[in-house]
Amino acid sequence: MVDALYIHVPFCHAKCLYCDFESRACRDASAYDAYVASMRECIERLGETGALSSCRTVYIGGGTPSVLGDLLVELAQTVREAAPCVVEFSCEANPESFSAGLAESLAGAGVTRVSLGVQSFVDDELRALGRLHSARGAREAIDAARAAGLDVSCDLMCGIPLQTAESWEATLDAAVAARTNHVSVYPLTIEDGTPLAAKVERGALAEPDEDFQAWCMEEARRRLGSAGMRPYEVASYARPGKECAHNIAYWTGKSYLGLGRSAASMFDRKTYGELRCDLSLPEVGEDAARIRFVQTTDALPGGRRVPASFDIEQMRAREVVAEDLMLGMRMSRGVGCGLLVRAREEIGSDAVDRAVDHALSRGLARWCDTAGGRRLVPTHDGWLLGNELYGLFWELASA
Repeated sequence: MVDALYIHVPFCHAKCLYCDFESRACRDASAYDAYVASMRECIERLGETGALSSCRTVYIGGGTPSVLGDLLVELAQTVREAAPCVVEFSCEANPESFSAGLAESLAGAGVTRVSLGVQSFVDDELRALGRLHSARGAREAIDAARAAGLDVSCDLMCGIPLQTAESWEATLDAAVAARTNHVSVYPLTIEDGTPLAAKVERGALAEPDEDFQAWCMEEARRRLGSAGMRPYEVASYARPGKECAHNIAYWTGKSYLGLGRSAASMFDRKTYGELRCDLSLPEVGEDAARIRFVQTTDALPGGRRVPASFDIEQMRAREVVAEDLMLGMRMSRGVGCGLLVRAREEIGSDAVDRAVDHALSRGLARWCDTAGGRRLVPTHDGWLLGNELYGLFWELASA
């Protein structure tokens, strides 16, 4: 059944200058009401069918879920009732729409974790990104979440306009000083159709400097590591026991369901067959071992009035195991011998061994003996040259 549930909230108070996500600037309370009512109805229906009975993690993202205020609390309560076995429940929030009162209400509704879109602790840089909050507001939001007993993650962005080596160091130090449990670090990318892309096109803004971004990623690894945050995934750092279980589900082949326009889902064939009717999904081919589908309309799965629509991707068994190897190498713990054995059986020993040997000889991976057995793990160079390492294993899908 479903291991992880993602719920998309498409609203923001304003679109950031770099954002190309499925979201829209909206302050219309009636739109919020209608969206949450529809989502709650969908979740209640899935709860009644038992589709969420084994769900272990939930993530409400966006957009900016915190703009919903008390409606977000009601949504969280509905999820808790429909998915009684959830152990990690995350909500995204932006500092300007997150308060001590909302933090306490979310904790009372069963939310365990808040992921704050901080991006920078430097006001000029925040303004350059079109963010609505200040560095002080970010610190206050973190304090409010911690006071409510929530685990706190913050997102940081490097290579942004006006950023210097000194200001990046200050942002990292501020995240550590705020005693966050988890930090995600992302380099800025200029997406087509965004205001930042328009500035680049007319010469008002330079493309992000890739060498500077690489230095920023290295510095984040050094400073956050020195502060006790372990890099457990290519862009994610956490204190011991505070890794994001929901994101790990994505990287380890767990079945996940996404609700809302642009939300992605991934099921193995058995789960897809069990939930196909509940979600009004189409039939798939006999050789489909893993099925991905992305919601393309506002209508939610299983609705009786307006059917949802999806883009469907069907993956063969060979593609599944190649993807598992690729995603496994995003994580510091790498992949175990069990997955490699499965890959050799499905793809062929020669092809898999050539890929492993190439990763070892290029210094992208190494063997590591652990209490749970031998594992193939990425090296520091493998982390820096991730695209080369991931591509090496994904090529096995068609080798």
